[in-house]
Amino acid sequence: MRGKLNQLGLIALGACLGVMISLNFSAVAQREALSPLPIEELRSFTEVFGRIKKDYVEPVEDKKLITEAITGMLAGLDPHSAYLDQDAFKELQVGTQGEFGGLGIEVGMEDGFVKVVSPIDDSPASRAGIKAGDLIVKLDDTSVKGMTLNDAVKRMRGRPNTQITLTVVRKNEPKPLMLTLTRAVIKIQSVKYKLIEPGYAYFRVTQFQEHTGETLAAAIQTLYKQNQGQMRGIVLDLRNDPGGLLNGAVAVSAAFLPQNALVVYTEGRAEDAKMRLTASPENYLRSRGAKEDYISRLPADVRNVPMVVLVNGGSASASEIVAGALQDHKRAVIMGTQTFGKGSVQTILPLGNNTAIKLTTARYFTPNGRSIQAKGIVPDIELDDGSAGRSEPSLKLREADLTKHLDGDKDAKPEAKAAPSATPATPAPNAFNFVPVPRQKDVAEKDLKPEPGEVVAKYDYELSQAINFLKGRAPGVRASAN
Repeated sequence: MRGKLNQLGLIALGACLGVMISLNFSAVAQREALSPLPIEELRSFTEVFGRIKKDYVEPVEDKKLITEAITGMLAGLDPHSAYLDQDAFKELQVGTQGEFGGLGIEVGMEDGFVKVVSPIDDSPASRAGIKAGDLIVKLDDTSVKGMTLNDAVKRMRGRPNTQITLTVVRKNEPKPLMLTLTRAVIKIQSVKYKLIEPGYAYFRVTQFQEHTGETLAAAIQTLYKQNQGQMRGIVLDLRNDPGGLLNGAVAVSAAFLPQNALVVYTEGRAEDAKMRLTASPENYLRSRGAKEDYISRLPADVRNVPMVVLVNGGSASASEIVAGALQDHKRAVIMGTQTFGKGSVQTILPLGNNTAIKLTTARYFTPNGRSIQAKGIVPDIELDDGSAGRSEPSLKLREADLTKHLDGDKDAKPEAKAAPSATPATPAPNAFNFVPVPRQKDVAEKDLKPEPGEVVAKYDYELSQAINFLKGRAPGVRASAN
């Protein structure tokens, strides 16, 4: 018996070492001295493997045990590292292209349950009233406790027109909410735009996708043509934007910054994790030399028009990179509430058999050397939209609240202070033609969301304050964007 367990242990050890090789541990060994393998811990692993194979109540395949071991190894690092099986890897690739089947929720894991970071605009989740900070505890009749995040996401996604019931725990609700959602093909329109009134352009980025830079550039061109080539103010709305592709963040920043201005830099252990990304074509075009530089065709004054960026606690990752870059270069005034604080870099490392790992490899820093991780971006002007006074406030969930989150300042190496590349002119006082509106606590829920086919809601407190600022009026005068 002992010999059989040893044999099983050797098999497990060989599998483990094989995984280590596939993850390019040899490359790590070339960069730094490789410490001895933890023999005692590997022996314990093989003994547990053998005991499960011999004594567990039901037979378990070797593949399942190894996969679960890899999953647990990555999940124990931080909230964002994960093992991606074939389905999860495929969904990741599809999601970045802007279309997939499901509910439309950006989620994370907290204490074994699924927590909502942000519902996606115009999705089944958004229409059902799912809020940032909601805790999903059951999917249909199955408890989420014990599931991996990938498993939970897999259950929530599915064929369009099929239903799933979510059991949701929400702060200040006496009992869990039962919400039945109908899955749909989630087509994320990553850029929405509108000429709020002559001279004042509004751009909302809902998620940073493969084509976000091109789409934003086209939207800028469209509104400039509508306004006969001139603008007096620009609002970039990044509220509840959970992030996305890094090159999309660089492209959006490049639309409003001078060429070659530093957008973001990263620090990690490996040399290839240390990057300096500037507002230059090689950093935002999807393939170098394969596409025309759409940023270069933008109107020249788009980099100088007075500008406000709106953010809140649902603005994460790529959104924070853009806000931090525009703030450090003094290109825009940041308004709203403190952002989520997701300032770590996840690298997708493909493995064999169409699987991959998502591994945290670096931290983001703004051009002036500020860490985003677990801190977020603090607005220049903080706005209280009145949501705290509503009967059903959402939880103020941020990166710092997540279990095992990375600290923000470790390994920080601040850059030299970035010289202001563009200082927006002080907005001149202007005729004020908005109508007063109350804050959120005094407004019906339905009026706080855009109606079908509309870009902005009937009452948008933060947007009205942004326009007030651009017109030279102090924030605090309540107004409607319609």
